[in-house]
Amino acid sequence: MAATGTEQQGKAYYVTTPIYYVNDAPHLGHAYTTVAGDVLTRWHRQRGEKVWYLTGTDEHGQKIMRTAEANGVSPQDWCDKLVEEAWKPLWEHLEIAHDDFIRTTEKRHTDRVREFVQDLYDKGEIYQGGYEGPYCVGCEEYKSYGELLDGEGEFEGQKLCPIHKKPVEMLKEENYFFKLSEYGPKLLKHYEQNPGFIQPESARNEVVNFVRQGLEDLSISRSTFDWGVKVPWDDKHVIYVWIDALLNYATAVGYGFDQEKFEGTFPANVHLVGKDILRFHAVIWPAMLMANGLPLPHRIAANGWLMVGGEKMSKSNLTGISPQQLTEHFGVDAYRWYFLRAISFGHDGSFSWEDFSARYTSELANDYGNLASRVAAMVGKYFGGALPEATSAGADEQAIREGLETAVAEADRRIGDELDFAGGIAAVFDFVKQVNGYLTEQAPWKVAKDDSAEAQARLATILYTAAESLRACAVLLNPVMPETSQKLWDSLGAEASLGALADQRVQDAGRWGLLPAGSTVTKGAVLFPRLED
Repeated sequence: MAATGTEQQGKAYYVTTPIYYVNDAPHLGHAYTTVAGDVLTRWHRQRGEKVWYLTGTDEHGQKIMRTAEANGVSPQDWCDKLVEEAWKPLWEHLEIAHDDFIRTTEKRHTDRVREFVQDLYDKGEIYQGGYEGPYCVGCEEYKSYGELLDGEGEFEGQKLCPIHKKPVEMLKEENYFFKLSEYGPKLLKHYEQNPGFIQPESARNEVVNFVRQGLEDLSISRSTFDWGVKVPWDDKHVIYVWIDALLNYATAVGYGFDQEKFEGTFPANVHLVGKDILRFHAVIWPAMLMANGLPLPHRIAANGWLMVGGEKMSKSNLTGISPQQLTEHFGVDAYRWYFLRAISFGHDGSFSWEDFSARYTSELANDYGNLASRVAAMVGKYFGGALPEATSAGADEQAIREGLETAVAEADRRIGDELDFAGGIAAVFDFVKQVNGYLTEQAPWKVAKDDSAEAQARLATILYTAAESLRACAVLLNPVMPETSQKLWDSLGAEASLGALADQRVQDAGRWGLLPAGSTVTKGAVLFPRLED
């Protein structure tokens, strides 16, 4: 793979998740995006690249303030409690290897937000005006009348937010406005010159059509509540929470206080976002950067919604499911694997317990886990646990080697470049199926019954081929299932003969023969235990 300009200059491969509202504990939707970012950055680390992975929490705005009031605590106390007791522990539980966790209430962020907005004001990009319209507190966004839904049942006669299905509020206030309307032509030109800027294509088309209809100036302050960053030239206003939040991608990597870090990281290679917040990231954020003379991100990738019972998974729709409910049953690695394997990133996907169970049993337990157990058991039984040398390789083994080369190239392209996690993981598991088929055809348990030197050389070659294939799978699946990959790595004798798994390069996974003959292969705990009902 050719290095990008960013990599050639030694800049970090910079990936961000949205920063999540802390009005409640995280659910599967939050974890889905964060695990995707973790797998992507782990993959690039295993390419040998410098990486920076950012996540965090969005802690200002009316929604947070009201939630805190409803719980009888201050907004800051509420945020502190949720971050320390719910968000950070979950990311640790799910093995999220982020490099930074930004909170928008931190001084390193709030000071820089005020400086950024002051710069826009000084450049004449912000003016004072008034606004009246329907407002969704859940989205922290003014809505157009055309996108509102007619309420039914208890909401009969009211207009509803199309996302939260809750009544909007009519707000009227004096605000400060950013001249967003002036940036429509510049944004359209950028979209045209950079077709991969917004992904998937359906999301790009949506944004392009939205901008072509004409942009209105954006209200960037609020005066009806005070939980937020104060507008620097008018402390009766707080900065609109979305302006505050978007700037985390700059403030967390040194904007305004660590220029060397900022230049070595910013802009992001990939902003991972939910499709419901795509316009903020693909319209408002690049316009803000243009206005302040800063470079734009390389790619904004919108993932679809996780659906359950035909509804978007969320707390407000009462379909939120705790990730721990699934990890307790399936395990953390299987959890990480399932959502990226079963759902095509960028598209909506339905979750069901039954589908998870079926895929776990078929692909993880039967195909992958059973392969590892069989190979370790046969090396132990026929060669006393010492990996034999392959001295009788032929066309069948060449087919395995070629299959591995294909799997490595396909997985690297799909996961590392295209963010096609499902396709990349499928490529690896197609190879696992190929190795299982190879073992079935070669039937080493039958070959072992022949004591001749020729048969024993053949047996050794078959088992070495299978073990070396597992070595490569451990490397390829390490970004997805790090704990399980380490267990497999150790069982192959890698600790003594290959070094640390974390040091293995994705591009080297297909180099045949890296597992030395003589390695001690042990049959450890079952990688994917059978599920209990």
